[in-house]
Amino acid sequence: MIKDSALVVVDMLYDFIDGSLACRNAENAVKNTRSFIEGAAEGNDGDANEITGGFPILFVRDHHPADHCSFKEYGGIWPDHCVAGTRGGEIHDDLKQFVVEDLVFDKGCDKGQEQYSGFDGRNEAGQSLGEILELLDARDVYVCGIATEYCVRNTCEDLQKAGFKVHLLTDCIGYVDPDGHRKALAELKKEGTELL
Repeated sequence: MIKDSALVVVDMLYDFIDGSLACRNAENAVKNTRSFIEGAAEGNDGDANEITGGFPILFVRDHHPADHCSFKEYGGIWPDHCVAGTRGGEIHDDLKQFVVEDLVFDKGCDKGQEQYSGFDGRNEAGQSLGEILELLDARDVYVCGIATEYCVRNTCEDLQKAGFKVHLLTDCIGYVDPDGHRKALAELKKEGTELL
């Protein structure tokens, strides 16, 4: 694993895996992400999930109130999803052992605002994803998650704008639509994201 790197896991939550907004390839994305993390942990004396470890893992989580503006019932385009406190809003069990609460960033918490990018999220201390990556001295950021066309893409683009070198793990992402997925990958590559 490259020194000064981190992994950002975007929205690997049950509603995007087997729930109200289940995405294609989501189960495989979770399985492959776990394999990737375990491989990274082996290279870092097994401490990949520690803040002080050589490869910190940061989780981005949609964390909506029940009356969020993105829900169809309230004028949005999506079915209800990832409501705070529900199973649908929980990180997949296969990844929970790698979760460090200080490195979980909730987005979409304001009922009147849609937020796709992990950069909009905040941890319990109110710090942003970008702030923590800077504190961790991460320059190379590996990204996986759900869904390519929306939250994954927006997170990758904001990471790039902030000056990070972005590596997208293409076998560790779920997506809404195959054509949209391929288009988003092509555009991300053109913008400078490395597709792995």
